[in-house]
Formats: sequence, structure tokens, C-alpha cells
Amino acid sequence: MLYSKVYIDAFGYELAPNIVTSDDIEERLEPLYETLHFQKGQLEAITGIRERRFWDPDQTMSKGAVKAGKKALEASGIAPGDIGMLIYGGVCRDNLEPATACAVSHGLGLGPETQIFDISNACLGIINGMVLLANAIELGQVRAGLLVSCESARQIVDSTIERLLETREMEHFKLTLATLTGGSGAVAVLMTSASVSNRGHRLLSGVIRNATDHHELCRWGPDTGIPASGLHVMQTDSVGVLQHGVALGIETYKAFKKELSWPQDKPDKVICHQVGSTHQKNILASIGIPPEKDFTTFQYLGNIGTVSLPITAAIASEREFLVKNDLVGFFGIGSGLNCLMLGLKW
Repeated sequence: MLYSKVYIDAFGYELAPNIVTSDDIEERLEPLYETLHFQKGQLEAITGIRERRFWDPDQTMSKGAVKAGKKALEASGIAPGDIGMLIYGGVCRDNLEPATACAVSHGLGLGPETQIFDISNACLGIINGMVLLANAIELGQVRAGLLVSCESARQIVDSTIERLLETREMEHFKLTLATLTGGSGAVAVLMTSASVSNRGHRLLSGVIRNATDHHELCRWGPDTGIPASGLHVMQTDSVGVLQHGVALGIETYKAFKKELSWPQDKPDKVICHQVGSTHQKNILASIGIPPEKDFTTFQYLGNIGTVSLPITAAIASEREFLVKNDLVGFFGIGSGLNCLMLGLKW
């Protein structure tokens, strides 16, 4: 996975308008807390997440992705007609069929020759899409492409709270704690060939590892399968995800350092998938990266699935945490388990 002419030219993102604090969620869970003898403040104390954002109830995923995509196009100066590939990488979609990318393409006014499709791989959808698009650019199949995603946590958080209030069981709370960290947002990543623009951030290389024997640790979907006749449920073995995710992260990082031949003190900065304070602390400690090299947004955005890593990178760049010539690691991990690490020169 080596690249010689692939650049991230621009980001675009859209924050959901409704701020929901962990205190707000605990207010709704008050009967459960009374039953289990919990003190308020547990949710933020365990996860480090003070607040997250939700879309309005009628928000479609394509609408959020179009807004983010337009911002990326405006920032880059690339015309919609020059986009050769559009990938929608979100877990949340408007429909099973057609691809949500179709509605996004229409909203952005892309040309009739653009390759348009969705991909899905839990929280890795966007950075998996970066690899697919980078391969197409490196091979000369396209000169510019766009990755978009929009995620919504409102519906699954609402239904989870309803079930928690019905059951009032400790075991159910443990399995759904991770669900309550979910946030909403949209992001776009515009990538180009050096022949179009080399002013951006150069993609160097990356590595992928999986541990699919742990694919049942986190599941989200209809409780009756697809086609669905029941409500969606999300359950996560948080302890198992942390334990096995850290082990997979260590293995992937060793391969990442070998692949890029970076010295001991590199990367200069890292952008990780945003889960919460416990995961951040454990993964950074396990691979020997000081916390000051990491930029986080989970405290006020929560876990936005596929949106989390690229929106965090965009905000880190805006705030000049990422600066020119930094060697940067994008570290993604998703249920399944899958881990993908990309190296960039900023």
C-alpha cells in the first residue's frame, strides 16, 4: 500500500445542530439510575464524553453528506464535474437501495461519468474509502474523488433509552453503555492526484489487520435481521472490544512502523477513531505514543462512527494542531474487528 501521487486536498464537515449532554441523557435515565442505585455523572466519568450532537428528527443522511461535500468542493476549488469517484462510507444510510451516494451525487451536481457507490465496514468506512480512492488515483483511473459520510445517533440512542427504562437491568446497561456515547455529524474528504493539485496532505502508505474471530463483540441492526420487522438494537461488549482492540492495535502499529520505516520518535501527530477516554488512554499507552501527540473531539462530539476520524482531522488542521510537514498517523479501528492505519505527510 504505497502511494506516490495521492493527496488529501480538502475537508468539509457539518456539525449536527442539537447539543445533548451526558447530563441530559442521565435525566432521561433517572428511573434506571434509581433502580440500580447509580449516582448521576457516571456516563461522563466512565466515557469522558460531556456532550454529543443530534440531527433534527427528519434529517436524511444524504442531506448532511451533501452539505459537507459542498464545503470540501468549495475549499478545494475542484469543479463537481471533475470528481471521478464518489464513495459514501457511512454506517447510516437513507435506504438499503439505492446507494445513498446516488442522492449525494445528485445534490452535488456531479457528472454522469462519476463512479458512485456505498461501502460499509463499521467505523472504518471512510478510511477504507480513502484506500479505494487512492488506489484509483495511483492507477490513473481518476484524477479527483470525494468521500462522504453522515451518521445519526438520535434514533438508536432514543430506542436504547426506552429499552433500558423497560428492563432496568444492570446487564442491559453494560451492553448498551457504548450506544449512549453516539453522536451525529457529516464529513467529506476530497482527494486528488498530484497532476491536479499537490498543495494538500500527501498519503504515503498504510497497513491493514483484522481479528474477525471477535466479530460478535459489537452489533447494530434490526433485532430480527434483514428484511426487518423489529426495532434496531445495538449491543457492545465494551470490555472485550477494549481488550481485543488494543491487542489488534499493537499488532497493526508494529506493521505500520515497519512499512513506513519511520524513526522511533515518529509519527509527529496522530488522529484516532474517537471512542472515549478509556480507549484513548489504553491504546496510546499500548503503542507508546504520548497523549500530547493526539488530538481528540470525543469530549464534545462523542463517537460519530465513520465521521469521527476525518472530522477530528479537519478540526485539528483548522486549529493548527496539524502543521505543514508533520508526519501524521490516521488510526482507525472498527467492530469486526478491523484496524487500518494510514501515514501522511501534512
